[in-house]
Amino acid sequence: MLVDVIFEAIERIRDEGATVLLLEQHALAAYEIADYLYVSEFGKLNMLGDAPKLLEESFVTAANLEGHLVKAIVYDVVGAPALVRDVAEPDCPEDGAVITVRATGVCRSDWHAWRGHEAVPLPHIPGHEFAGVIAAVGAQVRGFAPGDRVTAPFVNGCGRCEWCRTGDAQICPDQTQPGFSHPGSFAERVVVRVADVNLVRLPDELDFVSAAALGCRFATAFRALTAYRRVEPEDWVVVFGCGGVGLSAIMIARALGARVIGVDLSAAARARAAELDAVAIDVAETSTAIAELTGAGAHLTIDAVGSAATALAAVSVLRRGGQHVQVGLMLDADALAPLPWELLVAQELRVAGSHGMSAADYPAMLGMITDGLLDLRGLIAERIPLQKAGTAMMAMDNPVATRAGITVAVSDTGG
Repeated sequence: MLVDVIFEAIERIRDEGATVLLLEQHALAAYEIADYLYVSEFGKLNMLGDAPKLLEESFVTAANLEGHLVKAIVYDVVGAPALVRDVAEPDCPEDGAVITVRATGVCRSDWHAWRGHEAVPLPHIPGHEFAGVIAAVGAQVRGFAPGDRVTAPFVNGCGRCEWCRTGDAQICPDQTQPGFSHPGSFAERVVVRVADVNLVRLPDELDFVSAAALGCRFATAFRALTAYRRVEPEDWVVVFGCGGVGLSAIMIARALGARVIGVDLSAAARARAAELDAVAIDVAETSTAIAELTGAGAHLTIDAVGSAATALAAVSVLRRGGQHVQVGLMLDADALAPLPWELLVAQELRVAGSHGMSAADYPAMLGMITDGLLDLRGLIAERIPLQKAGTAMMAMDNPVATRAGITVAVSDTGG
C-alpha cells in the first residue's frame, strides 16, 4: 500500500535526524500522517508552490516512492490550470479493474466539469473516454484478466438495479463515471468499477486511438440513431453541431443509409461534415435550406450542441411523426429551455435523450466497425501526447472550433 511506503520513508528520514516534509497530494493529509507517527516538526508542501525551493530538505516525493506513483493531469479548483503531477496509483476495487491508459479522448464534457458546470470532487483528474490494457482486476471479477485490451462506456452501472439488469446501465441511478465521480483517464491508470458489467473487450482489429473515441461521443450518437427510431435508408437526418458527437452521428447515419444535413457555425466543422458525405450548412441557412432539401422535414434530428436555440431549431424542422434526440448537455438556463409543445402534440413528434450506451449494447456497434461500415479514424482530428490533454481541454474555452473532429491523447506506450 502507498500509505505503508510513505510511513516507511518517514521513519527512515526521521531516523537520519532530518526534517520530514510531506506533499499534500498523497493518500493521507500531511497532518494526519504526522499525528499518526507523532512527528512533531514537519512542513506541508504544495508541489506547484514551495517544493522547488526546498529540494535541499529530506521529504517524501516521487523520487523515493518510485513505482507507487503515476502521472496524471490534475486541477485543484474549478478553472485552475490542469497540469501534470505525480499521484498515487489507484487501488483496485474488489469488483473492479485498473486500466493502463493507452489513449484517451479530450471531450467537451471534461471542459464542462473543469469550468464548474458539473460538480466533481476536487482536486480532480478529468477524462472519461479511454482504451487500454488491464493492469489488475479485483477478486470478484470473473470475465476479464490482466492483459486484456478493453474500453468502457463513460457511464458505469452498479450491476444490481432494475435498469442495469435490463441492459440500461447508462441510466443507472447508482452510476459512477470515471472523470466525474472519481479520477479519470487523463492519467497513466484509471479505475473501472463493477468491471464485469462495464468493461468491453476490444476486437483485435480496433486500435487504441480509435477505441478511445467510443465511450462517450460515438456510443452516444450510435444509441441516438438506433434506440428510438432506427434510421432507415433514404431517411433525412439533421445534426446540429458538428463537433465530436455530431460528426460521429453523421458517420453512423450515413453508414445506415440516411441522407444527412450537418449544421454548424464553424467553417472547419462544416468542411469535416462534408468530408463525411453530409450536406453542410451554416446556422443562418437552417430553416430555408432544410425545408428545401427535405421537403416535408427531417425524420430524425440530433442536437449535439446543447442550447435552447439548437434544441428548438432541431424540433422545429422535424416532419410529422419525427423523432428528436437531445445529445448535447442542457446546462444552466438551457436546462429549462421551452419546446414548441403545440407542434409536438399536433404532429405527434417524439423527443428523447441519449446518455451514452451501456456495455451490453456495444456488440452491434463493434460489429459495424469490424465489418468495415464504420471507420473511426475518419473522426480523429489530432493525436497529442497524454501530457498535453489538459492543455487541449482548456483550449475548449473557444466555443467555435478552429479544427473539427476528436482529439485523442496517447500515452508513451502508443496507440
